[in-house]
Amino acid sequence: MVWFRLRAPRASIERPRVVVVTGASSGIGRASALKLARSGFRVFAGVRKEEDGEALEEVALAGRLTPLFIDVSDPGLIASAARNVEAAVGEAGLAGLINNAGIGEAWPLEYVPLDELRRQIEVNVVGHLAVTQAFLPLIRAAKGRIVNVGSVGGRITMPFGGTLSAPRHALVAVNDALRMELYPWGIHVALIEGGSISTRAVDKLEAAAEATIDELPVAGRARYADAYRTAVARAVARTRAGSSPEVVAEAVLRALTEPTPKTRYPVGADARVLLALSEVLPDRLLDRVRFRVFGLHGKFGACRADRPHGRRRTSASRGGGLGRGEGHRKVASLKGAGGAGQDA
Repeated sequence: MVWFRLRAPRASIERPRVVVVTGASSGIGRASALKLARSGFRVFAGVRKEEDGEALEEVALAGRLTPLFIDVSDPGLIASAARNVEAAVGEAGLAGLINNAGIGEAWPLEYVPLDELRRQIEVNVVGHLAVTQAFLPLIRAAKGRIVNVGSVGGRITMPFGGTLSAPRHALVAVNDALRMELYPWGIHVALIEGGSISTRAVDKLEAAAEATIDELPVAGRARYADAYRTAVARAVARTRAGSSPEVVAEAVLRALTEPTPKTRYPVGADARVLLALSEVLPDRLLDRVRFRVFGLHGKFGACRADRPHGRRRTSASRGGGLGRGEGHRKVASLKGAGGAGQDA
């Protein structure tokens, strides 16, 4: 008996199926858009800037990729994008929607501005659902699929990553509910759970760290600055050593083309390990692991009211591992250590 591995079906070159990818200007979204275009799909790549769309067109196969101007936090632009795609595909509908756009900033929860938290939830959760609602009629027409790009941060939270993980946990709930609700119509919904993925988003996280500290009140800086710097520096190092966005793009392709897609695709460095730890370790033991990984105090009550929170002053905690902010606070994101960071 000869055993062989069946290859996942690819889209037809003669009659390409159409997909929409949000947050395609960089990172995972860009890699996914280009991967799908090379695999025979016709791709509408969601961008917010004309130059980003032009850059994608320059490297994509001719006729396979069309920039789609969309901001997932703008209902008007979402509706306009859906109309433009509908005009292009007609009754054929949409083979796939890849919800990838996202933002993120790491903050000590004691001091995060609530409007900042609302902004992240608006883009990373409400925005995904708004785009899904707008394109679902086209998905239904083709019995297409929905792929939500999340992260392991949806199931495990890191210190100072609460603002990153909260929307990702919510996205897991939205994803799972959609998967069950659309099941009777034969529409698959899959979740990509990325681990440490090396994209330019980590540069934004690093650049924003000192600006975030500057926004803290005096007491907040005394309590958290050293620990925050240390945790961010370690997270940045781990993410830079992570997997390439192409690893996630391959998972997106599989979710769209496998005869029966998985409900979840853990991909990238540390993804399976982090998910396994979150499932098997008791909370207190998992906390100690996270304290050690991020260089934080592991002793309960170690900080007095007038003492800062931090394990020890390292080169990172003295500011050697991070540059000073250069003005306004930039969008920052962290894949694997709490959230996903593609341009919305």
